Amino acid sequence: MGIAKKTRNIGHIVEGKAKETTGRALGNKSLQRRGKAEQAMGKMRQAVEKGRETFKH
Repeated sequence: MGIAKKTRNIGHIVEGKAKETTGRALGNKSLQRRGKAEQAMGKMRQAVEKGRETFKH
């Protein structure tokens, strides 16, 4: 997995966690949901890249 893609995926996870936490602190359900969705997207992309790396060799 390329370092750029890995960094971007981790960035999505961290950004999503920040949104979720902020939404929880402010009582904003919409922001919480968007944060959880962004985290899921980052984790999914991370898994896809790991799968590609496995089949690459």
